[in-house]
Amino acid sequence: MRLTGVSRGSAWTGLSVSTTLPNPSTRPGLRLPGRVILRADGEDVLVRHIRLGLVTSVEPEDPGSPRRLVQYHRWPIAGRFVVPAGRRRAVDFAVPLPWETPVTMFGGVPLLSLRTGLRTEVSVDPDLDQGEMVPVLIHPLPTQQHLLAALDTLGFVMRQAGFQQGRLPGVEQTLPFQQRLGFWAAPLYAGPMTELEVIMVTTSVGMEVLFWLDRRLSLAGVTHQSISRFRVWHAGADQRDWVATVDGWLRHAIDRHAAAAAHADWSATVRESAHVSRHPDQPVAPGYGLGGTAGGAGVGGGGSGGDGT
Repeated sequence: MRLTGVSRGSAWTGLSVSTTLPNPSTRPGLRLPGRVILRADGEDVLVRHIRLGLVTSVEPEDPGSPRRLVQYHRWPIAGRFVVPAGRRRAVDFAVPLPWETPVTMFGGVPLLSLRTGLRTEVSVDPDLDQGEMVPVLIHPLPTQQHLLAALDTLGFVMRQAGFQQGRLPGVEQTLPFQQRLGFWAAPLYAGPMTELEVIMVTTSVGMEVLFWLDRRLSLAGVTHQSISRFRVWHAGADQRDWVATVDGWLRHAIDRHAAAAAHADWSATVRESAHVSRHPDQPVAPGYGLGGTAGGAGVGGGGSGGDGT
């Protein structure tokens, strides 16, 4: 499949711009190849530079403000050159996606309303940028894929997905926003909590996962909220027992959530394992590894868990 974005020809410059992606499907950390084609009509056009940028719609920190388009990463792909009248000029590119690029696809379908676009900016005058945008489909890394699939297996149903402006305290981020995925609690976990918000922050070597319990209800004054953090390597992701790992993370998060509750009604813990072939995982003690975290075998063997902080 080929996706092409074509800008309207500018009456002032006579320049038209089109961007083609041979394959718009990609993943964080991979290179995205494509081509920008410029055509000049009546006269020569001096191009100052060409830049590409990733654009998405982000919710501001103020919940009362509307969403806005944010360009969260940019690459220069060409400097100063001339497009002769009646001629075309092609500029090929293969730009590396940031490891924190938010996921917009899961299981081959879009994640609710999440969208990312690749914007082409062609500067032909200090006061005029001529650009256009094509969609980019960001598929999850294996670690992200396994995490989302495990939540689905455990019975969690996604209710909301979005990008939130701002940075998380204590979390190493390069982008000015985070991707947040909201789930209704699976039946097995629905007593101690009602909603689960998942934030994934990836690097070239691993992923940090935040489980934010009942944040939306807390904002409404209904109950309290709590955050648990876990880290996991990309290496060996396919050999990990992800259902058991995520089940262990959830139990750890629910225990912390219950401990922070102000009354006894929230003191119940999950007692039956959702992964019936093994006992519930125990939190793995911090050790040497990603961010001071080690993965080790859980109780019953076979799977490994991350560090809960």
